[in-house]
Amino acid sequence: MIRARVTVTLKEGVLDPQGKAIEGALSTLGFAGVGEVRQGKVFDIELDGDDRKKATGELNAMCEKLLANTVIEDFAVELL
Repeated sequence: MIRARVTVTLKEGVLDPQGKAIEGALSTLGFAGVGEVRQGKVFDIELDGDDRKKATGELNAMCEKLLANTVIEDFAVELL
């Protein structure tokens, strides 16, 4: 079995209203010195088999087809 972590984040230059809301809330809660906050998604995925190269290809395809909106989001695949 192969375990992987996929991280999806907004591309630079794409507005992140949820990140701005979190940034404001942290300031309101008294956390000083917080700069820009960008919000994203993390997926932990388990795949059958032990072919890491094949798994990486499948994970990239999953991201391109479903997990990430590649117009506005970047993704990174990490095999654990």
